[in-house]
Amino acid sequence: MVSTPARVQRPGSVESSVPNPVSQVVDETSLSAPNVIAIAPKATKISQLIPTWEPLTLPSSRLFGTDGIRGQAGDLLTAPLAMQIGFWAGQVLCGATSHSGPIILGQDSRNSSDMLAMALSAGLTAAGLEVWNLGLCPTPCVAYLTSLAKAVGGVMISASHNPPEDNGIKFFGADGTKLSTHLQEQIEAGLRGKRVASSRLMNTANVWGKSFYRPELIEQYTVALQQPLLPEEDLSNLPLRGMNIVLDLAWGAAANVAPSVFANMGAEVVCLHDRPDGDRINVNCGSTHLALLQKAVLDKGADMGFAFDGDADRVLAVDNTGRAVDGDYILYLWGKALQQAEQLPNNTIVSTVMSNLGFERAWEKQGGKLVRAAVGDQYVHAEMLRHGAMLGGEQSGHILCRHYGIGGDGLLTALHLAALVQRSKNSFAALVDQSFQTYPQLLKNVRVEDRARRLNWQNCDPLVGAIAEAESAMGNQGRILVRASGTEPVIRVMVEAAKADLANHWCENLVLAVRQHLT
Repeated sequence: MVSTPARVQRPGSVESSVPNPVSQVVDETSLSAPNVIAIAPKATKISQLIPTWEPLTLPSSRLFGTDGIRGQAGDLLTAPLAMQIGFWAGQVLCGATSHSGPIILGQDSRNSSDMLAMALSAGLTAAGLEVWNLGLCPTPCVAYLTSLAKAVGGVMISASHNPPEDNGIKFFGADGTKLSTHLQEQIEAGLRGKRVASSRLMNTANVWGKSFYRPELIEQYTVALQQPLLPEEDLSNLPLRGMNIVLDLAWGAAANVAPSVFANMGAEVVCLHDRPDGDRINVNCGSTHLALLQKAVLDKGADMGFAFDGDADRVLAVDNTGRAVDGDYILYLWGKALQQAEQLPNNTIVSTVMSNLGFERAWEKQGGKLVRAAVGDQYVHAEMLRHGAMLGGEQSGHILCRHYGIGGDGLLTALHLAALVQRSKNSFAALVDQSFQTYPQLLKNVRVEDRARRLNWQNCDPLVGAIAEAESAMGNQGRILVRASGTEPVIRVMVEAAKADLANHWCENLVLAVRQHLT
């Protein structure tokens, strides 16, 4: 449970305190009691329960994508929309859990994040909820503390790897996992003035929640990151002692926590883009732009480097030769280590349709099984639960290991990968060389502004025909994936083949088809 201060200032309000880093066992009775909410009698009309909101202009297509609601701040994501999202999320989350705790709120460094946080808090408190605002923190921190605090849910304001002008709102259930599609649909139903299937609609006429700033809770997350890797007896034998590691923090959510976490584990740390900066978050840096990190690793003679995205739920690596190491390699190396430790049930790893065939075939040679899920860490998580798998993730760097966390966590992944390299007594590059060779894979994004055409691309007969032609020509020598991004206004075209010229030819053909028929 999340520790809270011993002395209570007033009902629902707590003073800041720093938790004991040695013990995470907390007396549940020490938690501050949330404000009592009034449950509406069955006879009460819904119109009597909700405030009179400013009318919204919403797109006809779904608001929720593969990772929450995402769009340009001030355009799709406005303060009035965020306030109503907060209200209906409060209604739906309370109806989905027996918990009566707070809702955990965090944000990245974007200039619009403060505005959205305040608007969301207004909506959540209008629904009678208590809001614990962490301020700037990684997305996995919100998920972890939500699961620890017996909260009704969590919400993170971030557009992940998107450019600074974008932002997003993503929710977590009471267990800290991404909110189910069903509950997302209920929130959206409320926004659109439709019936919300909640058994606990709250009478908000005279009941208001409160909001509290709780940045001190972030330390409990950082302690939880480190504890599994620290030796139980000799604390002087730190797991990353002697390692030189470069971190690219993308001007984002990890800026205030990552440097100290790696230093506490014994590493010599060099940081790039290590201040919160809403104007520059993800701009030519972070997990989508590795060039500066690669140069720094070589210039510093570092053992490795890690690049995080804006909210630090994903990470990509660079080995000591400056070579990029994506999520497929991270899954293979971590999977092999867990396999050797007999901690990988049925030798199964869950990846996505984007993962490279070279990875799949190499893992099968190790006696393993690779299960593919749809793109999106929530789909990976669902398949992990279905197959009883403990490790899964995406090529893009979302890695989930259920031994240590409940969702994708860039910092957790980077710490364990660095410790794995240290234990191996080999260089990072040597481990990558000994893993597998990727098949040539081309991924191109085609911008399609029309949301309806983008999301319904399967109805475009000329494009579907071009895909069928390419698949027939390549046979078992390659693989094709065309999909609409759930986070950006683009169609993603991926072609993978045994030979680079084959992949290039059909990728260009399909990109041309998308441009001709959808843009």
